[in-house]
Amino acid sequence: MKIDTAAEQPKDLKADLEKGPASNSVTVVVNDDQDGLAAWNGTDDPSHPQNWARRRKWKAISVVSAFTFLSPIASSIIAPSLPDIQRDLHIESKGAVSLCLTIFVLGFAFGPLVLAPLSELYGRSIILQTTNVFFIAFNTACGFSGTAAQMMTFRLLGGIGGSASLALGPAVVADLFSADERGLATAIYSFIPILGPAIGPICGGFIAQYSTWRWGFWATSILSVPVFVAGVLFLEETYAPVLLERKRKALSKSEADPSRQDCYNKPRRSFLEEIQDAMVRPLRLLGTQPIIIVMGLYQAYLYGLMYIVLTTFPVMWQERYRQSVSVGGLNYISLGLGYCCGIQLSGHLQDYLYRILKKRHDGVGQPEFRILLLMPVSILILPAGFMLYGWSAEKTTHWIVPNIGAFIFAAGIMMGFNSLMPYILDSYPTYAASASAATVVLRCVAGFVLPLGAGDLYSRLGWGWGNTLLGALAFGPGTMATMALFFWGPKLRARSTFACQ
Repeated sequence: MKIDTAAEQPKDLKADLEKGPASNSVTVVVNDDQDGLAAWNGTDDPSHPQNWARRRKWKAISVVSAFTFLSPIASSIIAPSLPDIQRDLHIESKGAVSLCLTIFVLGFAFGPLVLAPLSELYGRSIILQTTNVFFIAFNTACGFSGTAAQMMTFRLLGGIGGSASLALGPAVVADLFSADERGLATAIYSFIPILGPAIGPICGGFIAQYSTWRWGFWATSILSVPVFVAGVLFLEETYAPVLLERKRKALSKSEADPSRQDCYNKPRRSFLEEIQDAMVRPLRLLGTQPIIIVMGLYQAYLYGLMYIVLTTFPVMWQERYRQSVSVGGLNYISLGLGYCCGIQLSGHLQDYLYRILKKRHDGVGQPEFRILLLMPVSILILPAGFMLYGWSAEKTTHWIVPNIGAFIFAAGIMMGFNSLMPYILDSYPTYAASASAATVVLRCVAGFVLPLGAGDLYSRLGWGWGNTLLGALAFGPGTMATMALFFWGPKLRARSTFACQ
């Protein structure tokens, strides 16, 4: 496999870099000495991450997937234990109890704004490993909380520590795989992490019934230790500009030429200038890029739907179906199966559709080819799943029926995510981490806010009409966003200095 290359090399490489990325591909300069640049040795340079052996690539993906698996488990494992936490910590408000769960997701929103740009300066590996230590420390502290304030503070800090893997995981996929392979690679990468929101409550249900909610935190931290060790031993740096910067420094040292540059970077700047530019980039993307705004808002709604269900699932099974905490937690299996089926099905369909459409357009791929799957998701899968889930719960039919509905909309949510994520990566390949961080901000704020009103939603409208409303809201915005970006996405990217052309 060779590195994706631009259609033609720019005549003035340094001027082109000042302007921004010109395509969704890696610019390759063959000669190490051209214009004093440290560069890749041709399109098949084995040191470039996209040319690594498959075993080497999947070793890195496996470690990052393990990092990403832990954060969703920690975010959802206390869902069945919320009544116990409310009693032990003397919390009176239902909103404050929900906050103990969802404030972890708020940390997901703040962390990537700093961590993603830092990874574009110093690399993915060091940021992932450092933040994993941060996550373990504060997640463990949650288990020792004696007040609601301590719980919320430690949960917020733990969420910040766990946010790096969510923001940088898609960027690592973009580092290692070309556009033709990225859909399936994203699906395989997401397979293990996406089990977290389902496995967490299942384990949490049994922990709540047979032990104490504190062991939910401690067990997650214990599981995180071998993952941290695996990261130290096996996770290599994957971000090509950082690897090339290391090559530049090695050449400068050997040739006593500190002015040498690499083919990704502008002339050397001060440390403060680089930090300032990197930190502002996600906010600039969020404020100036219509693609980021539209896709981020829809991704936020999907994420909010997922956490609405996660926070209300135990209530439905315990109150309407009179199931115990542990048995009720087993119903999360339907969500887990839906997540897995949706992410794998969409992964294969993504690459299949991408190759077909690329062939029809004279071999030229477009990021917009990624979002066609959003149409059936928005029009059919999400509305049908939520209506079946909601009305079967309203009528208290056999327990298998709401589980089938949960399976359907869970699959739809993941198919939506797996359309949005590669589209963002293909549109902003050079700044994949910052672009992912910008969308993570919106979706995590939604995951924090929307569940806080879920109790009032179902108490006023009931399970039937409440879930019908959620499905209808997925239909309208999703359909309009997909059509708008499919037809106008290329024009929006052409006007951007960040996006590929």
